[in-house]
Amino acid sequence: MSEHRHFILHKPHGYVCQFVHPVQKKKLLGALYDFPEGTMAIGRLDEDSEGLLLLTTEGMMSEKVRSKKVEKEYYAQVDGLIDTAAVAQLKAGVEIGVKGTKYQTLPCEAFILKEAPEFEARTKKIRDERHGPTSWVSIIVNEGKFRQVRKMTAAVGFPTLRLIRVRVGAIHLHHLKAGEVIEVSDLEI
Repeated sequence: MSEHRHFILHKPHGYVCQFVHPVQKKKLLGALYDFPEGTMAIGRLDEDSEGLLLLTTEGMMSEKVRSKKVEKEYYAQVDGLIDTAAVAQLKAGVEIGVKGTKYQTLPCEAFILKEAPEFEARTKKIRDERHGPTSWVSIIVNEGKFRQVRKMTAAVGFPTLRLIRVRVGAIHLHHLKAGEVIEVSDLEI
């Protein structure tokens, strides 16, 4: 039996976390790198989200990373100037909809980023300052419901305009450019 292979990817905006898709016009992960057969994404990012994506050929690694024991940190650019009251609500947990049912998110860590993080401009422009100010918040969760972080910021009155996952456990996005892939010997989470 061969060794498993592990990858760290900075998923660009506009890609789906799949290698095959029924809609042929979708941008797929396989277009970014020659991944070996059997590679799977660990924890998905939706098409509009960017950032750290772990990939592996080892199914058990996927289970470990997706567990509630592993923190996932996101930077969210939100519509408006998020305030400490909204951040306190995020920390306490908010009610969101998941598959047509109300769900109370678990308490999490959150804080306002004093300065906008330095990321490459997105290929699809978000909007400009004429439409009002934006701000950035860090949200660290241990769960991963469908579009959870986007739903959380909207629930406190600050819809997400751009979402970037920057950390999974001890693995950081660091300075990987959008679309860049590195192979690692192990995923030390």
